[in-house]
Amino acid sequence: MSRIEPRSLNEVPEFKDLMEKGAETMGFMPEDGLIMAHCPEMLKGAGHFINSILGTGTVDGGLKRMIGYITSQASGCHYCSAHTSFTALKNGIEETKMKAIWEYPNSNLFTAKEKAALQLAHHSGMVPNGSTDDDFEELKKHFSKEEIVEIVFTISLYGFLNKFNSTIKTTIEEKPLAAYNKIKTTHE
Repeated sequence: MSRIEPRSLNEVPEFKDLMEKGAETMGFMPEDGLIMAHCPEMLKGAGHFINSILGTGTVDGGLKRMIGYITSQASGCHYCSAHTSFTALKNGIEETKMKAIWEYPNSNLFTAKEKAALQLAHHSGMVPNGSTDDDFEELKKHFSKEEIVEIVFTISLYGFLNKFNSTIKTTIEEKPLAAYNKIKTTHE
């Protein structure tokens, strides 16, 4: 159970459209948004931040969710791990690929481009940050400068969401929890 109870949509009618759009996109009503609704201006900013990173740019949406998954796993956030496993599958990433995600360095399921992005997500999701110059040299072989910044924005977004949801102990919704339980490996 979450440490802070979520608000109901009836309590925050000014966010009904935003929350319903999020629920439509994700496939369920995200509890963390209803908890963030205790601070309406911050929810508005967080919603814009999330949509600007996950809803724009040129980096594939499925790859962004795999980046989010690796980042969330590296930081220990089960809520965001569940969400990103669910949305990765929803964005066309195969279940077998998600089950093998921690084998990315040596797996033929992942392209060199994906491996480079996942390596940075893994290293920068750790505390302290473990990203290296070599990580960036590998990224530069596959991504433009703009795409690299987009990847770092994606990692940073999940850093924020990981810290928020781990601290609140946000209750994981049924659909993401089911997806997470399907793909979890012994690594976690």
